[in-house]
Amino acid sequence: MVSQWLQGQSQVQQPEQVQLQPGLAGPGSAPRVEVVLGGLDPRLKLAPCQKVATYMPQGMKLWGKTRVGLRCEQGPVRWNVFWPVTVKVWGTALVVTSTVEPGQELGPQDVKLAEVDLAESTSPAVLSLPEALGRSSQRRLQAGQSLRESDLRARRWFFAGDPVRLHVKGAGFMATSEGVALAHGDEGRCARVRTSQGRVVCARPVADGLAELTL
Repeated sequence: MVSQWLQGQSQVQQPEQVQLQPGLAGPGSAPRVEVVLGGLDPRLKLAPCQKVATYMPQGMKLWGKTRVGLRCEQGPVRWNVFWPVTVKVWGTALVVTSTVEPGQELGPQDVKLAEVDLAESTSPAVLSLPEALGRSSQRRLQAGQSLRESDLRARRWFFAGDPVRLHVKGAGFMATSEGVALAHGDEGRCARVRTSQGRVVCARPVADGLAELTL
């Protein structure tokens, strides 16, 4: 009976681990997924049910710590419970090799590639060296810790008042122009730039003294 199976699972003290894709996830390979099942409250007594449907609650994703809904659709008592689940997605990303202090700029000696749980944090894992080198830490990081985007400060590609090269892109064309930054050029943020024609545009900083404008 489904109800007996459910009640039996709720008594499990140690979480069950199910590997869906065995093997180490190396560079370029598919991530390895591991599902860790939690347990229902052992005090919960569910009525017998002939048909149980599973569903994802609104706003939930099969990523990290989540839950799956179980709903009795055919039985003397209609019940609905949420089963705690942890979905681990093992893939290759950067980890810290030694303690990093807040404000410290990362060098090649500070990070290395290793297998990490990509779903452990809501902040994306940093996947490659170029994404991390030269960037400063937002907080203290410990050796072996998975490096996340939220751990790093955005690069500042230029300062307000600096001359800026503009790459202007449109449908089927790209042109180059010059300008002066009216605001700091932080990675991932719009920076106001005054072009040589006197027009003020919002451009995306992409490299030292360089910003891109898409029309």
